[in-house]
Amino acid sequence: MAWPDLRVEIQAGGVWTDVTADTFTRRQQVTITPGRADEAARTDPARCQLGLNNKDGRYSPRNPMSPYYGLIGRNTPLRVSVAGSTPRLVLDGSMSGTVDTPDAAPLDIVGDLDLRAEAEIDWTASGVNQVLIGKWDGLSGQRSYALRILDQRIWLNWSTDGITALTMSAGVPVPTMPDRAAVRVTLDVDNGAGGWTVTFYWARSIAGPWTQIGTPVTGAGVTSIYAGTAPLRVGSPDATNSPPRVPFTGSGYRFEVRSGIDGTLVAAPDFTAQTPGATSFVDTVGHTWTLQGTAEISDRLTRFTGEVSSWPSRWGVAGQDVWVPLEASGITRRLGQGAKALDSTLRRRIPTDPTLLAYWPMEEDRDATQAYSPLEGVAPMVVSKVEFASDDSLAGSSALPKIGPTSTFTARVPAGPSGAWRVECVYKLDDFPTAAQILEVRTTGGTYDRLQIEARPANVRLYGITTSGDSSSTTLLLNIGPGAFFTGAWNRLQMRAETVGGSTTFHCNWITIGAQEKGLSTTVAGVTAGRVTAVSSAPGSGLDQRTLYMGHLSVMSVVTSTTYNFADEGFSGDTAWARMRRLCQEEGVPLVISGAAPDTMTMGPQRPDTLLNLLGQAADTDGGILGEQRDRLALRYRVRSSLYSQPPALELDYQGPGLAPPLDPQDDDAGVRNDITVSRIGGSSARAVLEEGPLSTQAPPDGVGVYDESVSLSLDADDQAEPIAWWRLWLGTQDEIRYPSVHVDLTKAPGLADAAAAVVEGDRITIANPPAWLPPEKIDLIVQGYREVFLPHKWDITFNCTPARPWNVGHTDDPQFGRVATDGTELAAAVDADDTTLSLAVDGALWTTDPADCPLDVRVGGEVMTVTRITGAVADRFDRTATGGWGAADTGETWTLTGGSNSDYSVQGA
Repeated sequence: MAWPDLRVEIQAGGVWTDVTADTFTRRQQVTITPGRADEAARTDPARCQLGLNNKDGRYSPRNPMSPYYGLIGRNTPLRVSVAGSTPRLVLDGSMSGTVDTPDAAPLDIVGDLDLRAEAEIDWTASGVNQVLIGKWDGLSGQRSYALRILDQRIWLNWSTDGITALTMSAGVPVPTMPDRAAVRVTLDVDNGAGGWTVTFYWARSIAGPWTQIGTPVTGAGVTSIYAGTAPLRVGSPDATNSPPRVPFTGSGYRFEVRSGIDGTLVAAPDFTAQTPGATSFVDTVGHTWTLQGTAEISDRLTRFTGEVSSWPSRWGVAGQDVWVPLEASGITRRLGQGAKALDSTLRRRIPTDPTLLAYWPMEEDRDATQAYSPLEGVAPMVVSKVEFASDDSLAGSSALPKIGPTSTFTARVPAGPSGAWRVECVYKLDDFPTAAQILEVRTTGGTYDRLQIEARPANVRLYGITTSGDSSSTTLLLNIGPGAFFTGAWNRLQMRAETVGGSTTFHCNWITIGAQEKGLSTTVAGVTAGRVTAVSSAPGSGLDQRTLYMGHLSVMSVVTSTTYNFADEGFSGDTAWARMRRLCQEEGVPLVISGAAPDTMTMGPQRPDTLLNLLGQAADTDGGILGEQRDRLALRYRVRSSLYSQPPALELDYQGPGLAPPLDPQDDDAGVRNDITVSRIGGSSARAVLEEGPLSTQAPPDGVGVYDESVSLSLDADDQAEPIAWWRLWLGTQDEIRYPSVHVDLTKAPGLADAAAAVVEGDRITIANPPAWLPPEKIDLIVQGYREVFLPHKWDITFNCTPARPWNVGHTDDPQFGRVATDGTELAAAVDADDTTLSLAVDGALWTTDPADCPLDVRVGGEVMTVTRITGAVADRFDRTATGGWGAADTGETWTLTGGSNSDYSVQGA
């Protein structure tokens, strides 16, 4: 097959079908465009444009003569791939997709254990229990050890006897790692202190070097591992666990099992050394591995996965050429088509409760004459003199109605079980009334026909009312006073009852949203709870001039429920990642998170909006990149912290092959922002201004004038606005050349294909040895998107880029980014191009003279140099010498950086 071995497939009837032979490249190239332009605010849906030869009409969905009739149509999946140089194991997460080797004596490790796995998966997936490798069979009780990923944590499980009750586990949060990375876990069964120790590591490959994750996890008591008979499996499933343990979804490269920490290698399946399509192989220690189910060894590099929304037929005048010009799009396009705003968080959450009998959101518009229920079989609420859409200050709700002294409402409840129930709503009462009925619950089959919550000055009462003929008797069940927190804020009001034996316990509680709970309960012998038939409210004249708002009334068949929790405050305090995850889970949209999810910013309340706008709001708050996963129909979010100080994913050389014209630098003001205001939605603002320097707000030539920007973000607290403003100011005031696009012709440099194909949005690329007319340092860029073009025997990629240098931030204990600059350093004397020693004048903090801190890079007049040795002060203008090279700093104090050869200072990228 001719390089780059392009393959185009459509999913016809659920089966991937190769249509490469019909790809109409004579008239139209295959073009793929994911990501965003260099200065765009949001990513566009990924697109793939190509043509298919349709001379026989097979790509006309409504043609009954087509072999694909009834199998293709709107939103048919399409994917494009090329051959890579590195085979890998591909698993789809199905229970049958594993790679196994039978049990053998060397695998029956009972002492210290060392497991390693190199894979490309969603390391921060939630709710999915992904197993990397394990010797584990829950059905037969043959559990030994397993390495897995669950809820942003890396876990080691082991069993002392193969039984669930004696299964041990230890886990640590996933750090910021590349999508393809290696993880390692060691178990010391006897740490010498009467316990066991589990230590986790990660590396860029299974070859290391390994970086420890967090602190070791320890437990009391010496442990051991059960020597079971289960096979060793890559992707070992266990349906008996909750949630079920499933094989990972993604790619596996290399795995190792060692007996002892850094001990004897007892299993080493290396999929990078296998032949694509192979179904079995023997590893380096003699184990035979067999692929099961959907497992596959492949060298294909997926370049695009999307959906074809239309199949337009086109033909030439004489009908000699007939083709279908396809444009497939990523999942973002479909999610944005005709999308309506998502409901409030309470409206979305409450109907998910399986014990719910009835529910009325009460979020109607002003002219409504009833309040509907989203539950089938539940009649609308009958209302009178209720002022809908009067207050929208509750974070978890749309506007709710005002209930006045003459207002009434009645909501009928379908029949449900008897003996336990819960009635709950949200309300806001500005102050205590003279005496007002807030809520009444009507029941049948119980001792009381009605139960009423009444508010009086500084106290709250719960009454039970029994009606017999024309007379009623009232029992005061609870008198809660003083009624602290009952007024002045949004609260949740709960009335609950449960009959156990010959007694019933009644509860009256209110919870100030986002704060605390107040209330009491009472147990009354000889009475029963019955079941709820209706809920109503008629405050009456005793409400005086008080203001009462109410909504989200529900009735449940249980006493205890947490359904309202956090939804009532709109999930304020969500991290950006947590909000994305929850929204996508609720809407059934696949989401992949790249980076350490817990590091994302906390957000304010989630208000009604479209799914894509809410996801974009989360991305804007955190400052990362929201896009699409190219190997499957899924969204992808790259957290902001994963962009910091990353090693280059692709290293180019201006003098070497691959880099193609044009490389057009732009020394312009396209990205300049020197006056930034950040506002918290519903809160305060903060401003950051650059007042001095070449890109400051000063008039030219001292600055560039004012380039202002104002953004509103969903933030959890007002004090988040200021650091975000300064960070945005930092990004907007980088005084350097922009390189909006970098063109790589892989046809002329096929050796770069794998590295170039691995680049995704947010990755860093560099260009060494720029021409003499450009600044001499290495060109350093962040990829925001790209345009990829395929023709027969041709493959090139044009990356859309922004400067990477602002994203190189300080990291403690990092050899490159763990250094702190001096307060001020200038050359004390002029230097020539061939000088290898610089004399410096230091103001403030002094340079290190420790040889262990060298070499280090410094920037002098725009040129990056490598320093190999630093000596102490030689002399100063005050005739003072610092002992041992250190001393109190004086302005103008002179220091010398000394080197021994012309290689001591080297211009990086020259």
